[in-house]
Amino acid sequence: MEDHNSIVAALQAAGWKQRALGGFIDTAGPLWTRKEEAGFAYGILVEERHLNPGAIVHGGMLGTLMDHAISTVAWQACERAPCITVQLDTHFVGAVKSGEFAQARAEVAHRTRGLIFMRGSVKVQGLLVVSAQAVLKVMAPVQAGKMAAPVSMPHDPRATP
Repeated sequence: MEDHNSIVAALQAAGWKQRALGGFIDTAGPLWTRKEEAGFAYGILVEERHLNPGAIVHGGMLGTLMDHAISTVAWQACERAPCITVQLDTHFVGAVKSGEFAQARAEVAHRTRGLIFMRGSVKVQGLLVVSAQAVLKVMAPVQAGKMAAPVSMPHDPRATP
């Protein structure tokens, strides 16, 4: 297995950059990103601390990476309006080991005024390890000092006339 420094150098040479975004993803990461033709890709260079007792990446770690990719792509597709995950279905179809680089990508499947439906995957060396679908609630843009509010949909019984 390659040593950590040579893997990092190879990732950087391939256009990947480490990002410190704050919040939970920094605790789970470090997160790597790369701009691609179809949008951004997100990755985690797996360390021992990401493993479960079976010596493979914990499903929660892969779910976190997938949720981050899906919600960030949704946020970009919604002109940077906050998007809150209301459902995330993940299917774990392969194992990820320490020293491997897990790459997540996502795309919009469908959008309504108040919801965005997403698809995503995590792959290692081109092999699928996680497939996912998600539904996110599109929130009204946040104004300074205020909390995000749901976007009202015409058929939403809670919407005011």
